[in-house]
Amino acid sequence: MLHIDLKDARHARRLPEHGLAEAVSLARALPRLEVAGSEVVRLGKPAPGTLFGSGKVAELKARLADAEIDLVLVDGTVSPVQQRNLEKAWGVKLLDRTGLILEIFADRARTREGVLQVELAALSYQRTRLVRAWTHLERQRGGFGFVGGPGETQIETDRRAIDEQIIKIKRQLEKVVKTRELHRAARRRVPFALVALVGYTNAGKSTLFNHMTGAEVMAKDMLFATLDPTMRGLVLPSGQKVILSDTVGFISDLPHELVAAFRATLEEVLEADLILHVRDISHPETEEQAADVGEILDELGVDEDVALIEVWNKIDCLRPETREALLVQDARRGDVQAVSALTGEGIAALLAAIEARLGAACIEETLELGHSDGRRRAWLHNAGVVVSETQGADATTLALRWTIRQKADFAAL
Repeated sequence: MLHIDLKDARHARRLPEHGLAEAVSLARALPRLEVAGSEVVRLGKPAPGTLFGSGKVAELKARLADAEIDLVLVDGTVSPVQQRNLEKAWGVKLLDRTGLILEIFADRARTREGVLQVELAALSYQRTRLVRAWTHLERQRGGFGFVGGPGETQIETDRRAIDEQIIKIKRQLEKVVKTRELHRAARRRVPFALVALVGYTNAGKSTLFNHMTGAEVMAKDMLFATLDPTMRGLVLPSGQKVILSDTVGFISDLPHELVAAFRATLEEVLEADLILHVRDISHPETEEQAADVGEILDELGVDEDVALIEVWNKIDCLRPETREALLVQDARRGDVQAVSALTGEGIAALLAAIEARLGAACIEETLELGHSDGRRRAWLHNAGVVVSETQGADATTLALRWTIRQKADFAAL
């Protein structure tokens, strides 16, 4: 694993050692990979043809041969020309950060839409590659054949075949999207507020989700343990029911192909009444990770007016003095909740804060419904948004307290 330390405005806020640790964690997220070594390579200016200078290329060639390495992972962007030249010079396969993340997503995606979206993103990525394996088109398990597999070959990519495959997948996705729209319409008829968990990968979202809902979503100390969104009902202390959604973790330098492809799976975030931004507060680069999450939320088009609570997770991993100082800061800020999803500490306070923020996000309005409009009146009562109602001769006047999304869902009935 080679982490490229290229100091520019985009990477200035990250320490290369932490970037290398994250890259190694990404590699280990694929069970069939064994990381034999890792290091930071500092570059003043990338060489157009080989990324590294000739001396570094020769040095690495000797070391790779001595260690009998089959695959080199470069934590950075490698152009098709650079990839081809390095693979030829070193006699190994090479995968950059985008390719590795695509491999992980392909290995983990479970829903039909998730699988199709990953394939579409991978094909868009492959289209720029002149040399690439094609075993993924008939694979029986996750992955695209970049990192090995039976019958893998290195042949020139047929762009026409890729374009045909892209068209085919887009048609399949159109059908899936129609089905998903039906599901979304059904959800609109469920009159509950939507709370979405977001955060950097491995921040503990799934562990928190499981603790709050009693679900059994896979939660491991592993990057991208959760890919497909999961939704469960959650009852707040007052008895109010909400829907809690667990989503895929974000990461710095997320391939732009995946930002576009996974926008649909993050629609729960776009429609949320409240966002819980889960942070691993014990991570040395928690602030940088939070900034990355904020940038991706902006790219996704999340409304700035949506209520948000920062959930500072993993306080059980902090030193006692750091933990105490953090809890004091937590008490002073209404938009922060310090918790341990593992031990359950702070969860009760978080639930109370969710209830309070949902209440603060509500608007008060008056609505008149005809006496024959019993279905919509029942929806309002089931949603718990009716403060009071007055029966008139021709209509019922209802005083409502609801969120913007609940109002929109009611209008769509």
